[in-house]
Amino acid sequence: MKITKEITIEELVENLPSSVKYLMDEGIKCIACGEPIWGTLEEAAKEKNFDNSAIERFVTDLNKLSENKNDTKDEQTKSINVNKLDI
Repeated sequence: MKITKEITIEELVENLPSSVKYLMDEGIKCIACGEPIWGTLEEAAKEKNFDNSAIERFVTDLNKLSENKNDTKDEQTKSINVNKLDI
């Protein structure tokens, strides 16, 4: 999944649950505080006074997080396939 600054928070969290912790660590609370935020990643960041360069960093970091998630899934799939061959 390609993440852009236009992604909704709802879609981001649904597809990349680890984004909640990342955003919280950056000062953007989205769900854990009890009040979910809606809108786009860009809108949420601007509400917290982040500038465009910070928003681009968030997009880059979240895409890396997403890629790592996919790499983990690929490794799990490979492991499952290897185990099937061992049977």
